[in-house]
Amino acid sequence: MPAAPAGRRESQEGRLTTAPPDRAGRVAHHARAAFLALAASLLLACSPAPQSGAPSDAEGSTVLVRGNGPEPDSLDPQKARTIEAHTILRDLYECLTSLAKDASVAPGVAREWEASEDGLTYTFRLRTDARWSNGDPVVAEDFVFALRRLVDPATASQYAQIVDVIENAREIIAGERPPDSLGVAAPDPATVVVRLAGPAPYLPGLMSHPSTCPVHRPTLERHGRDFTRPGVTVSNGAFVLADFVPGSHAYAVRNRHYWNDAATRIDAVRYVHIADENAELTRYRAGELHVTNTVPRGQFDWIRENLADELHIAPQLNTYYFGFNLEREPFRSRPQLRRALSMVIDRDRLARAVLRVGELPAWGWVPPGVHDYTPQSFDYRDWPYERRVEEARRLYAEAGFSREKPLRFELRYNQGEVHNKVAVAIASMWKEALGVDVKLVAMEFRTLLQEINQGDVEVFRSSWSGDYNDAYSFLQYLRSDFGINLPRYRSAEYDALLRKAASRADPAARRALLEQAERTMLQDHPILPIYFYVNKHLVKPEVRGWYDNVMNVVYSKDLALTPR
Repeated sequence: MPAAPAGRRESQEGRLTTAPPDRAGRVAHHARAAFLALAASLLLACSPAPQSGAPSDAEGSTVLVRGNGPEPDSLDPQKARTIEAHTILRDLYECLTSLAKDASVAPGVAREWEASEDGLTYTFRLRTDARWSNGDPVVAEDFVFALRRLVDPATASQYAQIVDVIENAREIIAGERPPDSLGVAAPDPATVVVRLAGPAPYLPGLMSHPSTCPVHRPTLERHGRDFTRPGVTVSNGAFVLADFVPGSHAYAVRNRHYWNDAATRIDAVRYVHIADENAELTRYRAGELHVTNTVPRGQFDWIRENLADELHIAPQLNTYYFGFNLEREPFRSRPQLRRALSMVIDRDRLARAVLRVGELPAWGWVPPGVHDYTPQSFDYRDWPYERRVEEARRLYAEAGFSREKPLRFELRYNQGEVHNKVAVAIASMWKEALGVDVKLVAMEFRTLLQEINQGDVEVFRSSWSGDYNDAYSFLQYLRSDFGINLPRYRSAEYDALLRKAASRADPAARRALLEQAERTMLQDHPILPIYFYVNKHLVKPEVRGWYDNVMNVVYSKDLALTPR
């Protein structure tokens, strides 16, 4: 979930990515898909809120309608990068493992797994009744193929490094070894063996991430990049894609071949793409959505007073930050300037007066709540604000700037209520404390992605969400060779600490190295952490089974609908 603290967003409170979106699979041409979309539209139009009976009712289908933020960037498991895409993919595909309602690791296609004594080999044993949506059996080679495809440079996946702990993955990503040398094997159709370059106790959790999900090999071979198109795609999760209308919605119908279809209690899911959180609230109040992607903080007091029983707020592993372009001056060679800008941000006041929905000030990078880890902080966290401003002014002058010769730069961010408010507030703090002249530029989300990718930014807004519940999921993001390292941070010392941590089997030794790596990075100030997210959703009373967790992952197959 890409960092962004990515459920969890205002307009796009999720991971920003660096590559232009893959348009494959986004245009529906199949007649059946069009019919399903029309049927869903008629169902919505018949009542102020979609009425539902049990799936077995003869009266009609049950359709869950989820607000899902901006349009997903891709529905290719190995290429998708945004949380909006991953929300859909978790319904369409099932990986070796999944997440339980409390975000702990749970069986997926693998019914069980075990690690060798040295922690370097994991053996996953698959369900023999797992099926693709066309009825084909899901076999071990499907996972081996997908993992090799993930690290293959030809795929150009920005999530390739997420599995760099697998043997030979780094060399394959660098083009030094062929993809078939990856440390994965299928000794028989029901067994996947994963060999690691170093201990990785988080591997079972990592194997629940959508980028590691299998793909249906015959469909990919036959259709190429179009294998994600509705009416073409074949998936192995509880649902299968039936329709995708750019700028509007995605629509998935129940996969009757899913191994646990008997437990699925809805017939279809409509994921509505709404980037503006106020517009989403309007549609929710009009009965057009069962669940919102977020809630607009500008209306939070009204929501808490009038919709308290439908409001869900819970902690989340997600960090909101401003990033520097470290390949361009004036920030590339002036760490004291980056530190000065960080020191005068009054994060406590920002959380209290601007955010106001329970978000925590971010004085470090790794959020609280990460398993077996103590989050680190800037060394000035407990300084009085006046002392921080005094030191920041000294550093600002040392970097060659003053009120007479102010620092000038553009802060670019995607449009959205919270992003506007945070940008205005922080720009005012910089102006008041240091005299910095900031030009605020709000833009459409896709445009911002492209400009970050091209390096055409000076300072930008983004966020990062943990892809699994381990500190490495956050710390890996700023490693020099990580594909989604948006600030382009480069630190040999930081990289070395992460490599050492990856080689330690002892949990205490590994934790100490990761904590040291975070402190090292914070000293360099490649980013400005602003706050840690909370999950914020509105859920209609007729939705049964909703749950909250730190990963903000709720599978549609776990939910049910009852008549209002």
